[in-house]
Amino acid sequence: MVRLVTALAGLFLVFGGLAAAQEPVFQTSASHAVIMDYETGEVLFSKDGSEPMPPSSMSKLMTALMVFEALEAGTLSLDDELPVSVRAWREGGAASGGSTMFLEVNSRARVDDLLRGIIVQSGNDACIVVAEAIGGSEEAFADMMTRRAREIGLETASFRNSTGLPADGHVISAEDLARLAAHIIRNHPQYYALYSETTFTYNGIRQANRNPLLGVFEGADGLKTGHTSQAGYGLTASAQRSGERRIIVFNGTQSMRDRANEAERLMRAAFSDFVMVDLAEAGAEIGAADVYMGTARNVSLRTTAPIRAPMHRRERDRMRAEIVYDGPLTAPVSEGDEVARLVITMPDGRTREYPLEAASEVRRQGMVSRAMSALVNLVAG
Repeated sequence: MVRLVTALAGLFLVFGGLAAAQEPVFQTSASHAVIMDYETGEVLFSKDGSEPMPPSSMSKLMTALMVFEALEAGTLSLDDELPVSVRAWREGGAASGGSTMFLEVNSRARVDDLLRGIIVQSGNDACIVVAEAIGGSEEAFADMMTRRAREIGLETASFRNSTGLPADGHVISAEDLARLAAHIIRNHPQYYALYSETTFTYNGIRQANRNPLLGVFEGADGLKTGHTSQAGYGLTASAQRSGERRIIVFNGTQSMRDRANEAERLMRAAFSDFVMVDLAEAGAEIGAADVYMGTARNVSLRTTAPIRAPMHRRERDRMRAEIVYDGPLTAPVSEGDEVARLVITMPDGRTREYPLEAASEVRRQGMVSRAMSALVNLVAG
């Protein structure tokens, strides 16, 4: 058995003769970037999107998720008042010089306010307070964050703290941040509304949400900015238009202005330039596989489910599709046997695979016919 490849042409795509990855038609100045379709979870665009990176305050998406789940489990309530420790005040409060909710040391704060402090104000002090309340210590809470992230499929996630402040090994990929955002939107809609709040006042101090898309890009309703000198300026954001939702994640821009400009450019492209294209219906016959020792020399192949692929509108004629299987198949072949894969290669080199099944039965030849086939194959080499 050998790996056989059949290039497809003229079926449901115009296929280019790609030999290697080509320069994408869309680019970004960010060091890492992802555009994701919320409904399908498909990545429409990626620039080093699967590579782990320091997420800075975008880590607080996971911190908030832990609070959401504690609320729904009943181990916390919005009215609970949590103590502000010396550590939370020193490392995350006004004295720290970083993003803060301006909690006062040895005071107590309601969970309802702490959530807004985390989401709207990006308060490091609020993060440490909830971490100590849920995990007993910030270190233990960070371990809980990592375990929970892996449980929901975020394989690149590794957290060292609740805030996103620089720490060795504190990383997650842009793709996993997009998946985390989708998880929050899908599973915690009652709390997701907090991400669209533009201001929050606590302790007499009013602070604005740093998300540059809120109130600027129609349909934008979350999620979280991030910035450290190590990671640059980043954003995880989502917007919904005409029933479609897109999620963007990027990191490594050089300033708040750059972040705002790139956020709007990426989100605009997410809706206007990138699409999910229907390539084939379920059960569509799109090719054939050779069969050895069968009553037919080949068998038609059909899709097992609808095939949709993400692409830039100008990339349709730069894709390549191939049928790949170990063959020739050996008879008998039963209808419905999964025997091949449709492999679609994008212009940037990324691939997507879809199973193909036999569209009909191919019986094994009789003894005389098998002997003749074997002789023909022997003579033909």
